[in-house]
Amino acid sequence: RNDTAWTSGYSADEVITIPLKNGEGRFVATADQLKQIEDENLVAFRYVDVNPNGSTDDIAGLTNARGNVVGLMPHPEHAVELGFGPSTDRLRDGLDGLPMFTKVLEQIAA
Repeated sequence: RNDTAWTSGYSADEVITIPLKNGEGRFVATADQLKQIEDENLVAFRYVDVNPNGSTDDIAGLTNARGNVVGLMPHPEHAVELGFGPSTDRLRDGLDGLPMFTKVLEQIAA
């Protein structure tokens, strides 16, 4: 989902690299809860290729219905400065978390 203040800096289905700090927490939902989440389009981020903590349906982050709150397990704040985030093969050198914060700031300033 890329239509929230937090996610609008990414294109739909874009794969980004965001660090995890631990694998202890994970998202868990019943089948009914998962159906409601999917029906209401509340999934903001999913794990791709690897689900490091066993989160239900590969969910890495959720948003509320308004889209003004996003909760996620990965840590985008650790991918906002050159040389400190994980390197990727797209030559972004660990900056994949930066759009999350710049888009929020742009919307607040508007």
